[in-house]
Amino acid sequence: MTAPWTTRASLTRYLRRARAAGIHRTVIFSLFRRDYNRGNAEIARMVARWPDRLIGFAFVHPKRDAGRVFRMVERAVTRWNFRGMKVHAFESMPTREVCETARAFNLPLLVDVAGKTQAIDLFAPEYPDVNFIIPHLGSFMDDWGAHARVIDQMIRYPNVYADTSAVRRFDYVVEAVRRAGPRKLLFGSDGPWLHPGLELQKIRLLGLSGQKEALITGGNLLRLIRNAGQDRPNTARSASPGASARSRKRHSDMAADESEFESLREAFQDPVPF
Repeated sequence: MTAPWTTRASLTRYLRRARAAGIHRTVIFSLFRRDYNRGNAEIARMVARWPDRLIGFAFVHPKRDAGRVFRMVERAVTRWNFRGMKVHAFESMPTREVCETARAFNLPLLVDVAGKTQAIDLFAPEYPDVNFIIPHLGSFMDDWGAHARVIDQMIRYPNVYADTSAVRRFDYVVEAVRRAGPRKLLFGSDGPWLHPGLELQKIRLLGLSGQKEALITGGNLLRLIRNAGQDRPNTARSASPGASARSRKRHSDMAADESEFESLREAFQDPVPF
């Protein structure tokens, strides 16, 4: 209880606002927690309560959870059907263990670099087969220099994406679409702290065609999570000793998810599927 974002996030209020704005599905993850096993379990209960509206990402602390990241994420993927991972630079930048786990489970890795965009030049080329999403176009604190650097990194690295949440300098959103293209940008709301309808209006104001707007408001995320949870060859073992035997149990679970992906593909035709 040190700030609103470490105390309580009203999901019901957010969902009410999101529905009014025409947002059908939302990625959620834990608040900052001392124990992300408990935080992820709390998110799993929310996803189970609103399965048609919520998609879970597993939050991990790269340093504090060192040595158990793979097990934490494996639990989140196999038991709760989570579709991605999240780390925050206020706690720690991604480690090799975190990146190798994301690679092993085919998960996009959401990394809030908190303005320290130089770190992207380390992990993005080192793990070219991991898709990294950089929220706030690199800075929640209105750092225009960070926005400019992330746009350059989106162009240089095929596996670097960014989201639009809390980017107040609208011209950098315009520049990101113009230079990096609509396939590299994701709509983000950063709810419940920001109003999702207000954040979505920024995307509307870009004046894009329906197809390009649909990429930003859902299609790009759909593409990034489509194979989430499916093993990459020879990666599960490197992420965690003895993990291959445990990970084999996932394949039957993943087969059951095909119907969900079909519904997501159909939702892609909606201008605002997420």
